[in-house]
Amino acid sequence: MDKKVKVGIVGVGNISPAYFRGSADFDILEIVACADIDLSRAQARAAEFNVPKACTVDELLADPEIDIVVNLTIPNAHAEVSLKAIAAGKNVYEEKPFALNRIDGAKILAAAKEKGVLVGCAPDTFLGGGIQTCRKVIDDGLIGAPVAATAFMAVHGHEHWHPSPEFYYKRGGGPMFDMGPYYLTALVNLLGPITRTTGSTRMTFPERTITSQPLYGKKVEVEVTTHLAGVIDFANGAIGTIIMSFDVWGHHLPILEIYGTEASLSVPDPNGFRGPVQIRRQGEKEWTDIPLTHSDEVGRGIGVADMAYALTYGRPNRVSGDLAYHVLDVMQSFDEASESGKHVAIHSTVERPAPLPLNLAKGQLDR
Repeated sequence: MDKKVKVGIVGVGNISPAYFRGSADFDILEIVACADIDLSRAQARAAEFNVPKACTVDELLADPEIDIVVNLTIPNAHAEVSLKAIAAGKNVYEEKPFALNRIDGAKILAAAKEKGVLVGCAPDTFLGGGIQTCRKVIDDGLIGAPVAATAFMAVHGHEHWHPSPEFYYKRGGGPMFDMGPYYLTALVNLLGPITRTTGSTRMTFPERTITSQPLYGKKVEVEVTTHLAGVIDFANGAIGTIIMSFDVWGHHLPILEIYGTEASLSVPDPNGFRGPVQIRRQGEKEWTDIPLTHSDEVGRGIGVADMAYALTYGRPNRVSGDLAYHVLDVMQSFDEASESGKHVAIHSTVERPAPLPLNLAKGQLDR
């Protein structure tokens, strides 16, 4: 049995239960502490998920037995908390986005390199059975050479359901920084790095009214663009089209599709780990289901587990800081393209993460 890698979680808000539950699927992980700016919330989560210790953030970072800090704070605190954890000698796995801008993202990468620690960042959904199956389909040449891709996410914001939706409309929020990481990470995993973008963005509603509880009726001043239409050039020659919106009441657009010289591939929702995966081959009139080649019995936490295996066996982590920084670089470029009226060159690059092996047992990853 693998030696336990001990984990501390900072920030116990809305997303944290998914990490507590998902991490429990991996024997290599042991959550030993959780912390929050509100200590009572940390104590409640510790009781809920049988975590041995609830404490302040500083106490968690000072704990010598903690190997990985999982940073689940709000977006505008990601860089600050991650840099403090790295300074304390901890490996860090963040919730997305990696940072609010390239400058802060580069600081995280540089600090981690100097300290000799690993960094990683959500999403880890591309390690689920759905997108890993799509990766195998592409790598096996079943769609031929990739020609193009489309990615669409359009809703009318989160103020109708989220208990505390203000941060979605502040710096680090908006549809691109909130949901873009899922789509762009999936695309880079499937097609490789991005070299150039352009696009147009707008803010449709300068103010939003919360209609969910407990903040019903509260007004939120919007600081970010909320509708984006972009074009993506991949290093392999494929061209992507992306729409991300918090301004749309409904649509009939596909979620994510890859178009090749021999077939088209329907990719499942990159905000999940499952299928379905469908292909429509040259000359066929209907889409055909493809059985999943990898397990979909995983959840948020597989990226943390992949980091733990990387630490234990000395291999690269798939859900890496370099991947997250490349996605951040691309996300920031769309507003820049809209403001300048020009294409924006993407100067960062990254190798596609290694695909997962076939036939991994539940709760296990490769060494």
